[in-house]
Amino acid sequence: MTPEEIAAVRGKLEDFAAEAFEPFARNDQRRWGRVYLQVLQADGQRKSVETMAARLGADGNRQALAHFITTSPWDPAHVRARLAWKMEAAIRPSALIFDDTGFLKDGNASACVSRQYTGTAGKVTNCQVGVSLHLASDLASAAVDWRLFLPETWAPGSVKADPGKVTRRTACGVPDNIGHVEKWQLALDMLDETRSWGIEVPLAVADAGYGDAAAFRRGLQARSLNYVVGISTTLWAQPCHALPVAEPYSGIGRRPVAKYPDKPQSVKQLVIAAGRKAAKPVQWREGSRPGTGRSGFKRMYSRFVTLRIRPAGREVRQAVEGPELPECWLLAEWPADQAEPVQFWLSDLPADTPLTTLVGLAELRWRIEHDYREMKQALGLAHFEGRTWNGRHHHVTLVSLAHAFCTLQRLARAPKTRRRPEPLPSRPRATDLLATWTGVCPTCHRGTPSPAPT
Repeated sequence: MTPEEIAAVRGKLEDFAAEAFEPFARNDQRRWGRVYLQVLQADGQRKSVETMAARLGADGNRQALAHFITTSPWDPAHVRARLAWKMEAAIRPSALIFDDTGFLKDGNASACVSRQYTGTAGKVTNCQVGVSLHLASDLASAAVDWRLFLPETWAPGSVKADPGKVTRRTACGVPDNIGHVEKWQLALDMLDETRSWGIEVPLAVADAGYGDAAAFRRGLQARSLNYVVGISTTLWAQPCHALPVAEPYSGIGRRPVAKYPDKPQSVKQLVIAAGRKAAKPVQWREGSRPGTGRSGFKRMYSRFVTLRIRPAGREVRQAVEGPELPECWLLAEWPADQAEPVQFWLSDLPADTPLTTLVGLAELRWRIEHDYREMKQALGLAHFEGRTWNGRHHHVTLVSLAHAFCTLQRLARAPKTRRRPEPLPSRPRATDLLATWTGVCPTCHRGTPSPAPT
């Protein structure tokens, strides 16, 4: 790249940083925020404070960088709000997507570390878990809000409280008013926060970790959001045509309450009863592999069954006035080469919603995996080695900014028509992300933007 091109890239990032860090009270905070963003996007296998400061090469940078991340008193919510405003305008999101990811840890000294399940490892292991909210469309997505999940072992009032972990709350800077809250409730809290910023998106998408919680689905409906959420195979429901029936009144005592005559079935049983012939083929987006279609890329394809059902269960029943359970969509993926359905979703979208729309929204969650993979493998999301509550929240906020900047540049350079989603990279590097909009060679890294002068 020419010096002029490098200067243009640096200028764009400095403008982006100036806008994002405008709420900062001090010039040194704005300066180190800009430096942190630039080093996150530079090449390198590790993005911890130690290694990032070493790349800057000047004495004293480690202390200043560490102070900015761990103890500097800036509120990440102010930065996230500005990020959300910018990305809403750029992405024009069709959905909010909620998910969580694990940060694996060897020790027990970091805030909220505990043995817990995380999909990152696919098992129960020692980790922190962060819950995130993403703005998403078919073309792009961005993480704009985060919560650090506090396990019951860290909650002083819990019967599962671990005295050692409760004692470490002070050293880790965990606020006194933070207790154990379920992940689905953290998701609703983030939804409320983004709405307070003026972000209004009418649809929510989440996996079964959230969709199985009837309280989460009720919370979305109470906030006038439709949803398409994953569910497990064991969620119980009545078929749509089932109606509650009351036994004849004998004339003595209370009148019998209308009840469904048959026991509810699992969603898997309902789909299997509908049969393989009920599955219809659907193509929902372009993939990253070359194909023979007009676009030049292979389209994602599978077979899906849709049924109108009435979700059952004690929580659902307690929230409903009257004997009749509300209707909703059950969507199930049943590939032609599988003996039974493999994945299930629930949605309260209107009864006339087309199958292709349901499938497209359900499959939109792939963008979260795309975001996590880029942020973790290329931008250092999982590399933070600090132990404090504030440090973790500061770091994830700055990584989200770095990821958003790359996304904005990709969108600016993409063709105005037939823009396809970014592929899921196997092991992306920061320079690979930057190459998509700077022309930097991903092999020799010539032209990679350097950190700001110190």
